[in-house]
Amino acid sequence: MSDDIKSKADPKSWRARTRAVRGGTLRSQHGETSEAMFLTSGFVYPNAGSAERRFKNEEPGYIYSRFNNPTVAAFEERLLLLEDAPDDVECRGTATGLAAVHASIFGHLSAGDHVVSARALFGGCRYIIEELAPRLGIQSTLIDGRDLNAWEAAIRPNTKAFFLETPSNPTLEICDLRAIARLAHSVGALLIVDNVFASPIFQKPFELGADIVVYSATKHMDGQGRVLGGAILAKKDLFADKLGVFLRNTGPSLSPFNAWVLLKGLETMDLRVRQQAANAVDLIGFLKSQKGIANARYPFDETHPQVALAKGQMSGGGTIVTFEVEGGREAAFNFANALELIDISNNLGDAKSLLTHPDTTTHARLPEEERRTLGITEGMFRLSVGLEDPEDIKDDIARALKSGR
Repeated sequence: MSDDIKSKADPKSWRARTRAVRGGTLRSQHGETSEAMFLTSGFVYPNAGSAERRFKNEEPGYIYSRFNNPTVAAFEERLLLLEDAPDDVECRGTATGLAAVHASIFGHLSAGDHVVSARALFGGCRYIIEELAPRLGIQSTLIDGRDLNAWEAAIRPNTKAFFLETPSNPTLEICDLRAIARLAHSVGALLIVDNVFASPIFQKPFELGADIVVYSATKHMDGQGRVLGGAILAKKDLFADKLGVFLRNTGPSLSPFNAWVLLKGLETMDLRVRQQAANAVDLIGFLKSQKGIANARYPFDETHPQVALAKGQMSGGGTIVTFEVEGGREAAFNFANALELIDISNNLGDAKSLLTHPDTTTHARLPEEERRTLGITEGMFRLSVGLEDPEDIKDDIARALKSGR
């Protein structure tokens, strides 16, 4: 092992898996092996002058766990290292992924501004863009995120932000981050990227031009279905301008306990996500060969309509596959109910394989016509591939297809 890898002075000199285990480590005077958990709401000051200076940002230190906390800070530092973020980028933990999306939008935009968004989004993100933003005076336009001409056509003089997720939930559409970033910046708009499906293991949005990256840490970062959490990574000047003040005064703070769980989850995320992706690659060929299954899709599969773009901006295809069970909703429900290994759930990124029926759960609030436009059919499933032996996953699917007919 080289001296650079051993170096504690410069964590950025470490390789990815070392960063995941060692990055952000903050030991107390007791020298604990596992990171300490600082379950405290507030902090004391050595004197009144120190308290004044901290509130004026003239002295480093902690004030209140709604603002900052040592355990949360350790999670934020480790995620920055895993993201391989530029030096001018900061990270802030949030209570949930939707809290991160909400803050990234409303921390920068005001009444009279305009946001352009890809229409293929998680249901909660669609609500923020499509319903909540207009209620607060922020205009929004939803477009086909795959179409660069649609992005350009949607721009208005007051456009201040572009928002998208890629690959998209649940249809695995791919947006061209480089081209969209150039277009956003040409009109002075920010590009906000929800990177949950790809994870920081397989996609680095800052390298592709993003200004803000948001995560639901509940997914791959925890990876065990234990706690909720989110994260916002953005340029330091964006935090200093508006976003930091918004977070401080609206309170979507990450619990120190949840931050500690997520911090431990980050230690194994690289290993877990890569193995889950390998299982997904193994599974997609099997799904395509099964009678009764149609439209099996995975970003790195050669039949995906945007496979070249996916491979051009991602280093791996991710942990999610989608497919349709032929025969509509009744056949789909019969199939899901016949599964013995795979669980029915709306979560993803877990060590356990989880099956979601978007048409009746995560995207049920969208009008039926919109769901069909997005490609969400009555028979469509989103499968978050876990760490089980892929042969057992295949056996479970094959058995459910037969017994569910």
